[in-house]
Amino acid sequence: MLPFKKKSTPVIGIDISATAIKLLELSRSGGSYRVESYSVEPLTPNSVVDKNITDIDAVGEAIARAVKKSGTKTKDAAVAVAGSSVITKIITMPANLSDAELESQIQVEADQYIPFPLNEVALDFEVQGANAENPDRIDVLLAASRSDNVDLRVGALQLAGLNAKVVDVEQFALENTVGMIANSKFSDAGDEIIAIADIGSTVTTFSVLEKLKIIYSREQQFGGAQLTEDIQRRYGLSYEEAGLAKRQGGLPDNYIPEVLEPFKESISQQISRAQQFFYSASQISNIDHLILAGGCASISGIAELVESKIGIPTIVANPFAEMSVSSRVSAQSLANDAPALMVSCGLALRSFD
Repeated sequence: MLPFKKKSTPVIGIDISATAIKLLELSRSGGSYRVESYSVEPLTPNSVVDKNITDIDAVGEAIARAVKKSGTKTKDAAVAVAGSSVITKIITMPANLSDAELESQIQVEADQYIPFPLNEVALDFEVQGANAENPDRIDVLLAASRSDNVDLRVGALQLAGLNAKVVDVEQFALENTVGMIANSKFSDAGDEIIAIADIGSTVTTFSVLEKLKIIYSREQQFGGAQLTEDIQRRYGLSYEEAGLAKRQGGLPDNYIPEVLEPFKESISQQISRAQQFFYSASQISNIDHLILAGGCASISGIAELVESKIGIPTIVANPFAEMSVSSRVSAQSLANDAPALMVSCGLALRSFD
């Protein structure tokens, strides 16, 4: 696993979610970014279950379709493992070690922090800086995951003809993107408490950042699939037909007041509940900003409703608001998908580390 290594070549960000492959490629000129290519390719059902790849061939084929659809020529990619499958630990080490000595020493000491045999894990580290209590020592962030979590993602990329240059952690990729949005939207982003509610297909992840680093994350079993199921039951459609109708429209006039509005209320209730869980588990009693991400964040009026219910200034995530867009990318499609591209954007930003 190589989340912290420097790159010399561009990488495309590949987010393997429960329902789709999300691909993004960025370039940079000076301090400005440009979206060079992107695509979203649906996955066959149950190819990824609980953030674990269960059908590597199906995932590899979907990545290949996403690459073809995007038009990218880049072959190097960054992918991420789920934060729930990663052990992270801040350890302290002597400050006078060389890079080679530090790496060697961490390999020796990692055994006491990792509850698996070291030959079954992929691990990496990043120096965080001087230890606050002892200037003769440094803080080092250690990240480790079972090798099979990494190998399956690397293998899926290889099936699609891509090279895995970076295997990151979703949490770190999300931090990259939230930091970019926060610095452009909020005047004192580094000093504020920022929450992000990522509403996926079946899971909503509520994370809180302090000094632009995630200090809390909690998953709830709730997501856009519930709306699809509501449509399916109400109008006697198959699950696939309901999903298509949800995206493309054409449902009866009572859809918005009787199905969509109650679902939006459910979103606000889930976020309010997650907020209260955070307050009860933390000494922090106030969140300054909330960012909505995931496919459900594209629902019209959702930010305004959530803000009115929980009392926190709320915006919908759009990491591309300050970026230019290549002529081969549909700006409208990109804007529609933007809230769901937070992880792939954070991975694509690895090109510029």
